[in-house]
Amino acid sequence: MKKNLSRRDFIKIASLTSGAAILAACAPATTATQAPKVADTALPAATPPPAEAVTITFTGWGGTEEDEGVKSAVKYFQEQTPDIKINWIQIPENYAEKTMAMVAAGTPPDTAFIYNTLFQGYARDGLLLDITNNLKADPVVGVPGYFIEPQETFRCTREGKWYGIGSCWVAPHIYYNNDIFKKEGITPPSNNYTEAWDWPTFLDVAKKLTIDKNGKHPGDTGFDRDNMERWAIQWPATEVCEHAAVVSNGGEWIDPKTGLIVLDQPNSYGAFQKMADLMLVQEVSPRGAAFTALGLTNTQMLENGKLAMAIDGSWALSWITKIKADLGTAVLPKMVNAATDMQAHIHCGFAKSKFPGQAWQWLRFLGTEYYQLIFLKIGLWLPSQTALMTPDGMKKWYTERTAPGQGVHPVGYDKIVTEYVPKCGNVLYMPPGYSEADSIITPALDAVWIGAKTAEEAMKAAVPPANEKLKAAA
Repeated sequence: MKKNLSRRDFIKIASLTSGAAILAACAPATTATQAPKVADTALPAATPPPAEAVTITFTGWGGTEEDEGVKSAVKYFQEQTPDIKINWIQIPENYAEKTMAMVAAGTPPDTAFIYNTLFQGYARDGLLLDITNNLKADPVVGVPGYFIEPQETFRCTREGKWYGIGSCWVAPHIYYNNDIFKKEGITPPSNNYTEAWDWPTFLDVAKKLTIDKNGKHPGDTGFDRDNMERWAIQWPATEVCEHAAVVSNGGEWIDPKTGLIVLDQPNSYGAFQKMADLMLVQEVSPRGAAFTALGLTNTQMLENGKLAMAIDGSWALSWITKIKADLGTAVLPKMVNAATDMQAHIHCGFAKSKFPGQAWQWLRFLGTEYYQLIFLKIGLWLPSQTALMTPDGMKKWYTERTAPGQGVHPVGYDKIVTEYVPKCGNVLYMPPGYSEADSIITPALDAVWIGAKTAEEAMKAAVPPANEKLKAAA
């Protein structure tokens, strides 16, 4: 899963290295019905086979669920492949810094979680194991159509070579408290991207769902935004949610041809303005400081009815599904297009591994269904393997949430999995120098969220110097 870093956290981590390859995928991907009919339990022998068992290291971050999932996968893999032992090293904090310290010391891990934000830089700098030939020759993961495409190729290759396999996919979408919609007599949003609310419809519904302690709505005389009963929506200023807005508004973050930031273009900065106006103009969303002052998470506010809808990553389903309210999910409203961000961390080997054949076997195993099923079942991940999106494949992990505590996936969530993400998902990559460039973009956006500048003013001023950073690093 993509670790939910703030942009400032990313800047701190990415200062160690940066990535290139600017690719945005919005074209329809391979459909679930095109999944290859192959088994994915057979494990190819290491080449050459070792005289005795060897141990390879595998580093990653993650909470309790991810730690337990990795340990389960290690146990299963070692039972199937006794000549390879896996030493799982969980690094919950300062992961990139500690991993790079291992590299600098000449003792890199054999295999690792790699932030999607850093992958291209690692590949450019020769740190990652080239798995191109292994992948293309593999009878399972190398079969055309095994992964959702073109997104998988976009995120895992550099200059035509494969340096990793994506762990899964995750994407932001709407979570909503259906009890509120029933009470207000409002039809909730849909999981079907062809039925996504247009922006005027979304704003109209949001105003109806926003109510102060005196029963007034935004626009009513005497509406008191400082004395609220319920907010309609929270659209957080995190990069995945910001990028989803940009592509939905018909814009781009980075031009795939030039490799430069294009947030100073109308469709791009216009998305930021629409996000800011939810707080500053329409007054249907709590401002950042106000939300923090409440001392509640979006999950808690959804459960207690203080928030009707929350936009968050698909990974959040693993805990939001536990709320006692009637939970629903939906695609994002379309500013111009039905679109969302999609990303996740990548499993890679390090080029200086002493056991590249064994490292490939482990990476290849992580790209088969056993490992992915662990996290699909709890709602933490979405599949990247097309076979797990077919009706038969979904029977292995998808459980409909018919009531609180009964099942994981809200009614209709299969549309998010099989249609919205693969067909409307857009991948954002960061070129070399992105962290330095983003250190200019970040405070500029901060000024937009508090209303100190318009998005146009902020981006027109910030993008040119940010692009100078990119040009210098190219």
